[in-house]
Amino acid sequence: MINEIAQLNQLWTDIYYRLRYNHKEKITHQSIRIMQVIQKENEAGIKDIAEAMELSHNTASEHVKRLLEKQYVCKARSKADERKVILKLTETGNEVLHRHSSLDEEKLELLFAEMTEAERQAILGAFTLLKEKAEHVRYR
Repeated sequence: MINEIAQLNQLWTDIYYRLRYNHKEKITHQSIRIMQVIQKENEAGIKDIAEAMELSHNTASEHVKRLLEKQYVCKARSKADERKVILKLTETGNEVLHRHSSLDEEKLELLFAEMTEAERQAILGAFTLLKEKAEHVRYR
């Protein structure tokens, strides 16, 4: 199994390297990870980011402050609890996160055009299975 894990990691980094977007803006990896927490978690606040990133509350707050200044993130009130301030990605923030964490859709289109329907479905099926299984993995 260790060889399979190493092989999957190597394949994933090769795929991402070849099919990533060319980045236009300067943004740290940590900022991208914080934006992912905001996007993927339900109603994330500073405390949630600090816990997810294993940062102090003050450090998480400083990172979020920079994202607010760049207008990648905005603050809102929780619908469930009006006292709670939550963070949301702005349209610009969503675009930046997409370019820094997704595969380039034009490159994928070229790649998929060269594949058979069966090959495309096999890839989508494998990624769907991996995503579904990943939803149940909790580490730490």
